[in-house]
Amino acid sequence: MSKGDKSSYTDKQKRQAKHIEESEKDRGLPEEDAERIAWATVNKQDSGGKKKRHH
Repeated sequence: MSKGDKSSYTDKQKRQAKHIEESEKDRGLPEEDAERIAWATVNKQDSGGKKKRHH
């Protein structure tokens, strides 16, 4: 299961991480590695968790 608090991520970021994790597991990576890669990818793309901004 996830390490760390993911509550600051948007639903879109969470769905994206889940999709990346599943793809990595399909490639044969262990779940822990797949999850790490998924969240690292989301962080790289979006500079970490973001809450939706209300203007």
